[in-house]
Amino acid sequence: MSARRSTAATLLTLAVATAALAGCSQKKDDKTAADAVKVNATDTACEVSKTTFPAGHVSIDIANKGSKVTEVYVYAAGDKIVTERENIGPGTKATITAEIKAGSYEVACKPGMVGDGIRQKITVTGDGSAAPTDPRLTAAVDSYRKYAQEQADATVPAVEAFAAAIKGGDLEKAKSLYAPSRTGWERAEPVAESFGDVDPKTDTREDGLEPGQEWTGWHKLEKSLWADAVIGDAEKKLADQLVADLKDWQKRIPEAEITATSMANGAKELLDEVATGKVTGEEDRYSHTDLADFAANVEGAKKAYELLKPVAAEKDAELAKTLDSEFAAIQTLLAKYKQADGSYTSYDKVTDAERKTFSDAVNSLGEPLSKLAAAVVVK
Repeated sequence: MSARRSTAATLLTLAVATAALAGCSQKKDDKTAADAVKVNATDTACEVSKTTFPAGHVSIDIANKGSKVTEVYVYAAGDKIVTERENIGPGTKATITAEIKAGSYEVACKPGMVGDGIRQKITVTGDGSAAPTDPRLTAAVDSYRKYAQEQADATVPAVEAFAAAIKGGDLEKAKSLYAPSRTGWERAEPVAESFGDVDPKTDTREDGLEPGQEWTGWHKLEKSLWADAVIGDAEKKLADQLVADLKDWQKRIPEAEITATSMANGAKELLDEVATGKVTGEEDRYSHTDLADFAANVEGAKKAYELLKPVAAEKDAELAKTLDSEFAAIQTLLAKYKQADGSYTSYDKVTDAERKTFSDAVNSLGEPLSKLAAAVVVK
């Protein structure tokens, strides 16, 4: 509109309308802030502002006031993960948007990202219904469950082949099958982690063991194959156990709690996995196959985003545009390290400068991805 057509009366009307809208927006923001569950995490405490609140869409505002990197979990019975946020640096804040049903839970803060955490019991009241009313989100959840099942179904035979090589004593073949056996798992890891007892048995690194926990799973075998160059009876037994544990995961996917917000949070969790394990080279420290896991994490995060995109783009077009661009950028970067046989460059061959480039790309995607859950909340 031309400025010449803006009369004094029009300006007055616009000013009043703008003030009214600002007032409504302020009231809405104030209500959202007031409704949020605030968690103050320190090195010795996990302070939760509300220990009772209604079921449904819940905003959890986290402030790390300690000196260590922390993570915050909401656990249901049996340490089943309802929602989580990792890698919250000292002096920083994070917000989780989640759908939580009525019931009893625990909020856990984990300074140093180790141990069972400092825990606070909470009660969520109401009828427990937090299901999305938008049919597009219902379809997205159904499609994501199917995707997770497909990844598990593909993982089991890949792990069986890996285990067969170990049981046959073929060290080099077992090494070649290690990374491919992890692809489906890394794509759908948030669903596996939601069960609470599957991930510790299959994907724990030695420095992540809890007191008294027996070390089993991929990384124990990884150390045997690369660091020790040994395949003995113990490794053969571990290979069989890995197959059994992953078959258990495969069977349990139909019962997994999956919501639109858990999908969005899961996508962010996959990027956190990359930031805290893959980019640093800690995840596959013996085999240096970190980039294969990195790529699978990104693929899984992108799948969740793409299923949620119709709603997210409608509510926040700029966010969707940014996510499209950042996902494309990080996958283009990864493609430079993909070999003709489908494997990736050994991570010990990646320079510090290149690792910094990867880290920057992860951070650039992670920040907007953390806003995806809020963008798909039905109001």
